[in-house]
Order: sequence, then structure tokens, then C-alpha cells
Amino acid sequence: MKKDQLFTRRRVLLAGAAALGAAGAAGTAALLGTDDKDNEDAAAGASASRAPLAGAPASRPPGPSAYRLRPLTGYAAGPAGPPRTPVRHEPLLSMPGHGRSMVLTFDDGPHPRYTPQILDTLREYDVRATFFVCGEMAVEYKDLLARMADEGHLVGNHTWSHPLLTRMSRDGIRSEMTRTSKVIKNAYGERPLWFRAPYGAWNRTTFRLGSDMGMEPLAWTVDTRDWTTPGTDVIVDRVEEGAAAGVVVLSHDAGGNRSQSVRALRRYLPWLLDSGYHLMLPRRAFA
Repeated sequence: MKKDQLFTRRRVLLAGAAALGAAGAAGTAALLGTDDKDNEDAAAGASASRAPLAGAPASRPPGPSAYRLRPLTGYAAGPAGPPRTPVRHEPLLSMPGHGRSMVLTFDDGPHPRYTPQILDTLREYDVRATFFVCGEMAVEYKDLLARMADEGHLVGNHTWSHPLLTRMSRDGIRSEMTRTSKVIKNAYGERPLWFRAPYGAWNRTTFRLGSDMGMEPLAWTVDTRDWTTPGTDVIVDRVEEGAAAGVVVLSHDAGGNRSQSVRALRRYLPWLLDSGYHLMLPRRAFA
């Protein structure tokens, strides 16, 4: 399918998903129509429409870094099979931690224009973040996943094509998740241990399949709603007003023009650090 067609299709999905509410912020459950009984525990939230845009991948520093030579926080050390992971009934909305710890997350990439700018800012302030990537983007821009590994960031699974999973069959959901995990493992060097459902729309099938693949479901506490392009000032205000211990911030590095998201990060990141916040990677309760 051509990229402009994918963009149109996701805009249509977004319009439908917006009516589902903000599950990531409110933690409310919504019943979404599916072809099986797995819609009981569905929780829906508004994430971003997304579409790949043209451009060339950014180059990464030569040679493996110290981060790539050891397992990253949030990833299981040791070989092969998936780690022991519970079957959740709702996604995790925040992270337990000591002191003023927060988690920054970016969805829908990697994008050849915006992701490198975000990575540059994170590197400038020596901060690690979590990127929930889509397989169809990751397979085109594998160098950006390699750079994330080199610089100590975490990569999670955000499906292959960003569909509304609660309206898909089990086999369809499984394909979206497994294809993306394979791309991440090949390009990043580790299989993903975190999963985020597009639009924040979860159901029992997504939780069970995620658990089978060794992934924990992570939603968010603060939704910047940067995908609506509300203005840089608004994005900054939402992060600074929502800052608190354990908060998970949702932003995007693809899916449209993300220049506001890039500029906002440059402003709120030093503010968070000056305010005494520690930007951490998500931690698993099970391994």
C-alpha cells in the first residue's frame, strides 16, 4: 500500500478512535466492537495518527557503545525465551520509582527527520527515553534503532501498521506484534519487553499475546496530545503541569509534522532536570 494511502487510512482510524476517550490519562475501560469475546477489558485512548514521510535515515556514531555491550534497563539479561510476564487486565499507567522519577516516551517512529532531532536533544542532556516504534517505519530506518541502542534508549513494540487492534482478529493482532518484534530484535539487538497498543485501545487478546511474547503493556499518565499540533507552548505546559513522581509522558516522533514536539522537548527537558526530576527507563516487576 502506498504511503499516502496509509496516511489517509490512519487519519480515518484516528477519527474513529478519538471518540473512545483518553484511557491513558483516565484509566477507564471502554467496550469496543470485535468479532470475538475479547472486548471485555478494552480500554481506549487517543494516541496519534501516523504515516511515513520521505527522507534519509540519520547516521549513527561508528562502533558499538558501552550501552550496546550490556543488557539495558527494562530488558531481560540471558538467552532466548521470553521472560516471565503476567497477563494484565489493564495497562500500566505509571512507574514506581524512588524520588522524582519520570519516564519520557515517543510513539509512531522512527522518522528520518524528527527522531534524530529528539535523539540529539536527549544526548545533549544525557537523558534516556523509550521509543514505541512501528514495524513498517522501523524496517525502513533501521539505523535509527541502532542509534537508539548505541545511546542507551529503550525500544518498545507499537505494532506494524498502527491499526485499531480491538477490531482485529487474534491472528491479525499476533501478526502485527510478532512482525514488529522481529524487526526490533534484528535492528536493535534485543527483543522488545514493552508493548503499547495504538490509540491506547487494549483488550484481553492484546494482554494475553503480549504476555506470551514477554512484553508488559505500558500506557501513559500525561498525554501531550502533540499529534493535534496545539502549539509548542501548550505541549510544554502539559508536561510541566503534569510532572510528578512516576509519571509516564506520551509524545510522538512521527505521524505528521512533529516540529512542535521537537521544540517542546528542548524547552521542558532542561526544566524537568532543573526541577530535580530523574528521567528513567521503565522497570519491569517480573523478569
